Amino acid sequence: MARVAGHRRRPDRPAAPAPDPGAGASARPEPVAADDQPDLLVVGRVGKPQGIKGEVTVQVRTDDPDARFAAGSRLLTEPPERGPLTVAASRWQNGRLVVAFEGVPDRNAAELLRETLLQVDARTLPPPEDEDEFHDHVLRGMAAELLDGTRLGAVVDVLHLPHGDVLVLRRDDTGTEVLVPFVKAMVPVVDVAARRVQVDPPEGLLDLGADPDGGAEAPARP
Repeated sequence: MARVAGHRRRPDRPAAPAPDPGAGASARPEPVAADDQPDLLVVGRVGKPQGIKGEVTVQVRTDDPDARFAAGSRLLTEPPERGPLTVAASRWQNGRLVVAFEGVPDRNAAELLRETLLQVDARTLPPPEDEDEFHDHVLRGMAAELLDGTRLGAVVDVLHLPHGDVLVLRRDDTGTEVLVPFVKAMVPVVDVAARRVQVDPPEGLLDLGADPDGGAEAPARP
């Protein structure tokens, strides 16, 4: 999930008049559809077995563990071949979460799950309550425009770096990728309904990597 630092959504602007078919203007490309790749959120990591009946301790990585690990919850895993796992029961013991999964009958089976990452697909979750937060899969595929409506390209990825979230834009004209910090000053408009973001980049940012022969290299993606 990505958060726009200091962002507040602006009211939708009136739609621009449709181009006159006889004027020779080419139609603007439609925004790219959101990708079909799962937007995986890590909600926990399996620790050591607890007892002899197949229970495991879980290192919690979610702010709502009671909901994520409720009986019947289905969790994806990394590595994928260890799942999916369905929660049979969960409980708290001395401040630690203890979980029993269906099909894990004993300590030996539980030991095989040690260090497994437990994940959920964000697309199955309700929208974030905070209007400044967006699931990654919602942002991917959005059209990217300048403030005057000039199309730049599309959002192809979202990076979560130590200093903040970053949008990866692929330019239509050059095919190069540009990293744009996901902050209000540079991304003042995120229009989910219209599937677009509007960017206000500092001078020179969009030219990074635009000319393969010009000596400027596109920023390396982690």
